[in-house]
Amino acid sequence: MLSSISYPTILPWGFSLLIIYSFSTLSTASLINTNETDHLALLAVKAQLHDPLGVMSSWNNSVPFCLWTGVSCGRQHQRVTKLDLRNQSIGGNLSPFIGNLSFFRSIHLEDNMFNGEIPHEVGRLYRLETLVLTNNSFSGKIPTNLSHCSNLVELYADGNNLTGEIPSDIGNLLKLEELYIAVNHLTGKIPASIVNLSALQVFNLDVNSLGGRIPDMLGQLRRLRGVGLADNNFFGMVPASIYNISSLEVLYLGINRLNGSLPPNIGLTLPNLRTFVICINDFTGSLPDPMSNSSNLEEFNIEENNFKGKVSIDFSSLNNLSRINIGRNNLGTGTANDLGFVTSLINCSKLEWLGLYENHFGGVLPHSIANLSTSINQIAIGSNQISGTIPTGIGNLVNLTAIAMEKNQISGTIPHSIGELKSLQVLSLGGNNLQGSIPSSLGNLTLLAILALYSNNLKGNIPSSLGNCQNLIRLLLFDNKLTGIVPQQILGIKTLSLGLDISDNLLSGLFPLEVGNLKNLVLLNISNNMFSGEIPSTLGGCSSLEYLYLQGNSFRGSIPPSFSSLKSMKQLDLSFNNLSGRIPEYLEKLSFLESLNLSYNEFEGDVPAKGVFNNTRKFSLTGNKKLCGGIAELHFPLCYSKGSKKSEIPLLRVVIPVIAAVLILSSVAGFFVVVARRRKFANQTSRMLHKDEQFPMVSYAELSKATNEFSPSNMIEWLVKPC
Repeated sequence: MLSSISYPTILPWGFSLLIIYSFSTLSTASLINTNETDHLALLAVKAQLHDPLGVMSSWNNSVPFCLWTGVSCGRQHQRVTKLDLRNQSIGGNLSPFIGNLSFFRSIHLEDNMFNGEIPHEVGRLYRLETLVLTNNSFSGKIPTNLSHCSNLVELYADGNNLTGEIPSDIGNLLKLEELYIAVNHLTGKIPASIVNLSALQVFNLDVNSLGGRIPDMLGQLRRLRGVGLADNNFFGMVPASIYNISSLEVLYLGINRLNGSLPPNIGLTLPNLRTFVICINDFTGSLPDPMSNSSNLEEFNIEENNFKGKVSIDFSSLNNLSRINIGRNNLGTGTANDLGFVTSLINCSKLEWLGLYENHFGGVLPHSIANLSTSINQIAIGSNQISGTIPTGIGNLVNLTAIAMEKNQISGTIPHSIGELKSLQVLSLGGNNLQGSIPSSLGNLTLLAILALYSNNLKGNIPSSLGNCQNLIRLLLFDNKLTGIVPQQILGIKTLSLGLDISDNLLSGLFPLEVGNLKNLVLLNISNNMFSGEIPSTLGGCSSLEYLYLQGNSFRGSIPPSFSSLKSMKQLDLSFNNLSGRIPEYLEKLSFLESLNLSYNEFEGDVPAKGVFNNTRKFSLTGNKKLCGGIAELHFPLCYSKGSKKSEIPLLRVVIPVIAAVLILSSVAGFFVVVARRRKFANQTSRMLHKDEQFPMVSYAELSKATNEFSPSNMIEWLVKPC
């Protein structure tokens, strides 16, 4: 069998043959009893690998193999006991000859690019105690004969592409203390033999496709310190026995289909608990008050379940608590004292993030929130029924990176002290009853990426100081009472990409030509204001635009020829303006355009018939009385050719006598027409999309894309850590 193995050309062809010949001619006894076996086995391992950094360049006959990089030998017999090639960018298949290194006690190959299957020959390594294959691309099944490694204490194969089921005889590894096979593609159920692993302390199967019920026998492993079953397909109730493992420190059960309620004495039975994550399941009931007895608790995450009722846990004794996320449940009663527990969090000196969003919490926002630990970096309490004002003292929480209080009933003004939070990246206060002006101090937030102040009662001008926020990717100021002109400085923020929405305000004047600087902008909405003049031709330079809404203003003139450059355009609304001229033919050539609204303008002449104009569900031309042609469904009159004058003369003879009467009537009715039209502007809802569909709130995926997958140079941590 050994002589049939072929090798890539990393080694000289003749040298590879020498290795094969040597293995095929040595007797089994000599292979076992000589350190030359280890020498040749290591060379065979090297022959299968790609080593771009030259880590194994010392692996040659000029250097004793016990001195080779990553190789350690025992003192007495000079046999290889350890191989450590972690984080060296090494790729290729792991050679079956690894099984001939019978004195191995430790193998570290993590953080490389190994691929192919884990060789079954690893099962020969009966002395092996530690096997670490984390973060590679190993595929295939977990070798069943791995159970022959009876001295194995640590097995790490997480972060690979392993498939199939967990071997049924894994329970033979009686000395196993740590089992990490998370982040693979494993299927099936947890094998019953797991009950034999009485020494097991860490059991991590997170992020696989395992299913079934969590076996009750897991609770018999009384030495367990960590259990990770998150992001699988487990269903049903969590066995009560698991809540009785007093040694348990970490419990990850999130993103499954688990149900039931939490035991009322959970904090008493799990006194050593540090991490408790059961997010995105179907748990019900109330939160047990004795949770406060888990005095070592660091993370408490029950996001997106069906818990309900008042939160009365006293967090004041949890000095190590750093992360609490109880968002997306039915907690709270909508009454005055719902947020009383927030004051107990003041003693949590290590608190970093607080998530209470999308519940039924009511009452006044406790000003004690400003006295939370200065280590806190994220506060998310949006989508509740919280009233009151934002405390000025919030400016003392100098490490805040995100404040999300949107969609509540918060009133008062935006504190100027928020401008002192120099680390702030997300400020979301939309959908409240905030009044006053936008503080100019927000211009001090140079790291700010998202500013959402929409749907309030804010007045005054948009501060030009916001132009200092040169990391903004989304600015949402729509549905307020803002007045004045748009500061040119805002349009100099070249990072604006996900959206600029200042619609439904009282802004006026010419829209600045500087809008052409926004090369990365995907959505621009300035609708339902009082902008006048011509549409800036520089908009054609916004080459990434997909959604452009200019309706409900007083723009005049023609559609700029530069719009032909907007090749990515999907939705364009120019309705309810004073635009005139012909409809540009290039609009029918915008291949991605799926929604076009030119209604209630003064366009004239031929209507194109191709592209978006070929489907009446995709465009609207209502209220343009001088149009002709187009597809038959429009029922527009035929267009006359330029040379045809005869037919116009009789028409003029009829029309001219009527004009005088019409002018008299129009002078009386004109005022009422203008008023009615302006009311229509104010009440106009685009036929293309509902408001919520036009301007969805930013998602984690959008942020990731817009910030180059959260690169260090552009890092934005979202409101709370994902489950």
